[in-house]
Amino acid sequence: MAGQNLAVTIGRRKTSVARVYLRRGGGTIMVNGRPLNQYFPNPTHIYMVNQPLVVTDSQGSFDMVVNVTGGGAAGQAGAVRHAVARALASHDEINHKPLRANGFLTRDPRMVERKKYGQRGARRKFQFSKR
Repeated sequence: MAGQNLAVTIGRRKTSVARVYLRRGGGTIMVNGRPLNQYFPNPTHIYMVNQPLVVTDSQGSFDMVVNVTGGGAAGQAGAVRHAVARALASHDEINHKPLRANGFLTRDPRMVERKKYGQRGARRKFQFSKR
């Protein structure tokens, strides 16, 4: 099983973590045991996952098995995109330059700001009452 993997990489976004197993094949992408378009019904998320494949012109060249945990749909789609880009870059060094130019190899550092004590939220305050 491990011998047929061309690359095994991890991608992250917000609180989501995705592990991608890149294999030779016809272009099927399985996410947590389900097809890509069934796991991500939103076309925007499917587009996000496919972006690294479009940039490197490798659609239909690889099969991918993806395990993704944590966060919501948008964070998971971003994590999968990051992992797919890393897998394509590690498999073939020629892919590194276009993936880097489009920003797919950079981990998005934006996280949810924590809630502070004495406040209603991260930045929102309780209503001030003069009297």
